[in-house]
Amino acid sequence: MEPAKITLRPIAEADLAAVSGMVNDPDALGEFQWYGWGDPERFRRRWAEHGLLGEEQWVFAVAGGEEFLGFVAATRKGARPTAPYWSIGAQLLPTARGRGIGTEAQRQLVDYLFAHTPVMRVEADTETGNLAEQRVLEKLGFTREGVHRAMAFRGGQWRDMVYYSLLRTDPRPPARPSPPGAACLEP
Repeated sequence: MEPAKITLRPIAEADLAAVSGMVNDPDALGEFQWYGWGDPERFRRRWAEHGLLGEEQWVFAVAGGEEFLGFVAATRKGARPTAPYWSIGAQLLPTARGRGIGTEAQRQLVDYLFAHTPVMRVEADTETGNLAEQRVLEKLGFTREGVHRAMAFRGGQWRDMVYYSLLRTDPRPPARPSPPGAACLEP
């Protein structure tokens, strides 16, 4: 049996229980994403308000066929009103990690942002110890810009973060063979 296509789609109401459970489960979030307990209904409230596709943040489900595998998000940022950019991130269920799904999902998210918004820059950050995510970003053509010291507090310690960026004008590596049947988010 061929694996299901990896797609991005808007979060559906049926996904909300998985999202809420995932963001409040230290094992599901993994070593680099657990920052303590949070409001388990925050995603449900934002979904009811604007489908998690608000002015400042977009959250999309990562799906393999009909199966919810996690989510990707893009948050609008910018030091100047005339120069907005997107900061992206991904969170997959433990069973979806280590199979190229996160790489494909983030590739699709970047493609979508450049196709549907006029921004020049997309950035991402991760803890210095998260070597897997750093490899993903580098595979996607992101440039490592440097380390910001003591940017995140997790597990009783301040953590350094590595920042990456990708400009609309940067050369992008050709897509490596994705999981079979990978397909892009449709507008």
